Amino acid sequence: MAGTGTNGAPALELRGLGKTYGRRSGGKRAVDDVSLRVESGEVYGFLGANGAGKSTTIRMALGLIRPSEGEVLLFGRPVSDKQALRRVGSLVDGGTFYPFLSGRDNLRVLARTQGSDGARIEAVLERVDLARDAKRKVKSYSMGMKQRLGVAAALLDDPDLVILDEPANGLDAAGIQDMRTLIRGLAADGKAVFLSSHLLHEVEQICDRLGIVHKGQLIREATVRDMLGHGAALRIEAEPLERAAAALEGRWRWERSGDSLTIQAPRAEAPAIVRHLTQAQVDIFRIAPADQSLEAIFLTMTRDADA
Repeated sequence: MAGTGTNGAPALELRGLGKTYGRRSGGKRAVDDVSLRVESGEVYGFLGANGAGKSTTIRMALGLIRPSEGEVLLFGRPVSDKQALRRVGSLVDGGTFYPFLSGRDNLRVLARTQGSDGARIEAVLERVDLARDAKRKVKSYSMGMKQRLGVAAALLDDPDLVILDEPANGLDAAGIQDMRTLIRGLAADGKAVFLSSHLLHEVEQICDRLGIVHKGQLIREATVRDMLGHGAALRIEAEPLERAAAALEGRWRWERSGDSLTIQAPRAEAPAIVRHLTQAQVDIFRIAPADQSLEAIFLTMTRDADA
């Protein structure tokens, strides 16, 4: 059953979530005051460098570790609520399987531990494209196949919220495309998907909303469209380029790209930039929007957070 929780609550809500390892006065702050919501029918991408706090946040969201502050709500209920937790499927660390059992038998064992009759095993094997290899022992699986088996395990109980930690890890290009289709299909079915990934190009294509975490803090949250717009830039061809760079210094951030400058500014600021450079006796030959990837925006935001 897909849908929202009590009184239209989001599938997942983190409220002021924090985690400190060791003594609070001198301990390591892994997660610091993270608040976010994931609605049913959307794919939420949780981005951050290694050590940023992604995995710790996911483990708190699943009730695997206890937060130092804040709370986790699943469909409006505390994460300690077993009925709410049963509506969640997850893939963390690629899943843990018995290497000498087949993929199918691993899912059978998992179904029994979950108190399920295993009626969905064949359906989830088909959905992750493992039906042909279901008889093979897991020890012979490639990393990508193990990753797909982990997703199958996450879907075994037909969850309403799916939490995936690096779901495309180990997949080739075709496998990544299949995973993209699978995840978008889950959202189309009304399920909420919360995923972490370092493949920013894939996240850009698959997610509805994004949250960027840096040093344990959520530094930016927006739709993919707004996130890309936030990183708007202009590329300008001008001479002398050194004079143009000097004129921009202190007013607009810029980077040199060959014989042009890339300026961190939205399209609406182009007339002001042109006037400013003209007054500085710079000849302008071309100014146009510069395409920016999510990766470039991510790097800029995390660099700014450190400034």
